[in-house]
Amino acid sequence: MLGAAALSGFGSSLFALDSKEAKGKNFSDSKNKGANMNTVTPNAKANLQKLFGSNNLPKEDLEFFTNYANFAFDEVFTHSNLDENERLLIILASLTAVPAKEEFETMLKAALNAKVSPIAIKEVIYQATPYVGMAKVADILSITNKVFKQRGIKLPLAKQGTTTRENRYEKGLQTQVDIFGEGMRSAIDKAPKGQRHIREFLSSNCFGDYYTRRGLDLQFRELLTFVYLVSMGGAEPQVKSHVQGNLNMGNDRAKLIAVVTALIPYIGYPRSLNALGAIDEVAGNRS
Repeated sequence: MLGAAALSGFGSSLFALDSKEAKGKNFSDSKNKGANMNTVTPNAKANLQKLFGSNNLPKEDLEFFTNYANFAFDEVFTHSNLDENERLLIILASLTAVPAKEEFETMLKAALNAKVSPIAIKEVIYQATPYVGMAKVADILSITNKVFKQRGIKLPLAKQGTTTRENRYEKGLQTQVDIFGEGMRSAIDKAPKGQRHIREFLSSNCFGDYYTRRGLDLQFRELLTFVYLVSMGGAEPQVKSHVQGNLNMGNDRAKLIAVVTALIPYIGYPRSLNALGAIDEVAGNRS
């Protein structure tokens, strides 16, 4: 992530500026032009311009941010084969889980600049709730609603729910079966003493309330869950379970590695390497 606070020194990202604001701001250091470590690559420059309406970098830390921009917006883009909308939604999911509120706002504006659907964005945030908790999601929703209003997006958005209080458990359980197999039907009966209600919560709340919603397909929702868990850290057993779930849904080893590659700038190497270890353990490490 392009360090939102660091990029401006005034609490909001340089790249969150509107194009009009960015015009006329010259953060380049002419003395460093042509210097290898102070030159933004053409790919990075093009991606920054496309997403943020500016490819200027702050002169106070020019070498650092040039290196970072070249890595995050050139090398990482090149080695993670994801389409633009998919990449941006995955990044938003990760920043929700970390959480990184200022950077989320920066990337939210980039996603809207790229014409990512507001409904898809909201669904990414909503689905994070059973994984990262309401405290994080509430902050992210507040930011999102503020930006949506600034962009003239009418709220509330169209409803995407498909379940009722009466059928959410059954629909959720069926979704678990669709992802993980028929063995999920007996999971509640196998729950340790005193924990049956937690298993019921998983079916009715986690899967019934969220996975069954419209706006995103089931295959992508399972990929998002992998992103939340990887980005939080400390949930390695669940990461492995959802590696298998993703494989079952058609998100193969190469896809999962592409997602981890895209997340490295946002979650760092320790969590990324843990994720790759989980992928190798479950899917094998075949090339």
